[in-house]
Amino acid sequence: MSHFEPEAKIFACSQSVHLAEQIAKNYGVPLGKVTFSKFSDGEIQPSFEESIRGIRVFIVCSTFPSADNLMELLLMIDAAKRASARHITPVIPYFGYARQDRKDKPRVPIGAKLIAKLLETAGATRIMTMDLHADQIQGFFEKPVDHLFASTIFLPYVKSLQLENLTIASPDMGGSKRAYAYSKFLESDVVICYKQRKAANIIDTMELIGEVKGRNVILVDDMVDTGGTLAKAADLMIEKGAISVRAICTHAILSGDAYEKIENSKLTELIVTDSIPLKKESNKIRVVSCAPLFAEVMNMVQHNSSISGKFLM
Repeated sequence: MSHFEPEAKIFACSQSVHLAEQIAKNYGVPLGKVTFSKFSDGEIQPSFEESIRGIRVFIVCSTFPSADNLMELLLMIDAAKRASARHITPVIPYFGYARQDRKDKPRVPIGAKLIAKLLETAGATRIMTMDLHADQIQGFFEKPVDHLFASTIFLPYVKSLQLENLTIASPDMGGSKRAYAYSKFLESDVVICYKQRKAANIIDTMELIGEVKGRNVILVDDMVDTGGTLAKAADLMIEKGAISVRAICTHAILSGDAYEKIENSKLTELIVTDSIPLKKESNKIRVVSCAPLFAEVMNMVQHNSSISGKFLM
């Protein structure tokens, strides 16, 4: 007797609807129906408007601020569990609180571990995410984690630019592994920025390790928040003789006056994914969609196919 696997359904939290629609379109199914009710005090109640009994449910939700995004996701997971879904997979393109992956000073939480436990307690049976701020976060889960790399969509774009004298740069020491991985595939040189901070999001000094004179530089990072690091690095590299400076950042958090910093910087272009929706348009920001990547991997997971070929890094 052949085993019949029911088709999966894809749902979205309220702030990730556009990305979920693109993922569903690439996957080949309509986006599932879910409604969100709000009490007068702001309390959220999601409701699946179609049967999910016995099937795999993908819930697309990037957990960027506010905390309502995370709360919606937890409540949807719990609702799916109580509606007898067979498999519940939160698809979290941007995994919020990932910067809190360790105790870097006394009396602070390890937020990423807390989020992992919340997701599992709610009923998640598998996690899918992209470009975690710290790889070790996968170890915070007792469930399988599919950690995708945006390099699979960024590298073809970089190659299409056909830049000569290409150099890959890391905006800090922590991102050197990512920069070297890109340089391996692009057969390019690597430089590293060494920075010291006065406080979170405030850079005190920055120095460049390596030569950029006469080079087209591409900075590679997992996220851009205030934009201060990228702007300072781009200005420094142009001063050092770089021909052009671009930046690749998977998650466009872009808080505060980040858009203005990017516009006023020496950056030629900032390339990001749509893991987080942009707050406004910018002439310097180009969005490369991660929807096809997630749709393909979700299809592979649904049909129990190997996804190892999707990992370029």
